[in-house]
Amino acid sequence: MGNFIDLIQQRQSDRKYSPRPVEEEKLLLCLEAGRLAPSASNSQPWTFVLINEPALLKEMAKAAVGPLKSFNKFAKQAPIILAIVMEKPKIITEVGGRIKKKEYPLIDVGITAEHICLQAAELGLGSCMLGWFDEEKVKTLLSIPEEKNVPLLITLGYTPEDYKQRKKIRKNFESIVKFNNYQHG
Repeated sequence: MGNFIDLIQQRQSDRKYSPRPVEEEKLLLCLEAGRLAPSASNSQPWTFVLINEPALLKEMAKAAVGPLKSFNKFAKQAPIILAIVMEKPKIITEVGGRIKKKEYPLIDVGITAEHICLQAAELGLGSCMLGWFDEEKVKTLLSIPEEKNVPLLITLGYTPEDYKQRKKIRKNFESIVKFNNYQHG
């Protein structure tokens, strides 16, 4: 790996996994990267639930497909599914969020999820963040209290040898970057 931009170029939403098991030390590094993510007022409003038990993985994959049975079908191939449970933030974060009309814990969950996925990419693992899934089924399967939210699942694993890195298609720099004024770039 050359530099951070190379890592960002490498990281993509992988939707195909090999059955190769993921080494525990790599999983622990991914979880540590998530743990170290910054958060508003250092609230760290997350709990990670790592699923690697085959029978539970099968049920989680069904939940990942969701109620319409048309999304995330690839989740059944993933040797690891990680659920991110959103926890209550510090009171100062909660009050600040109300005043500023911002959902800081949700922003924080996004940051920690990307830390996990970037670490996975550096370790040669594929990942994909899932936002469309049967949350009630996930909460039941993982014994997560009803009042908690699960904003994201992340699939993790090795991709097959023949799986190709996709070219990133992004808006051009000039169309999304403004200097000093939104109206005049």
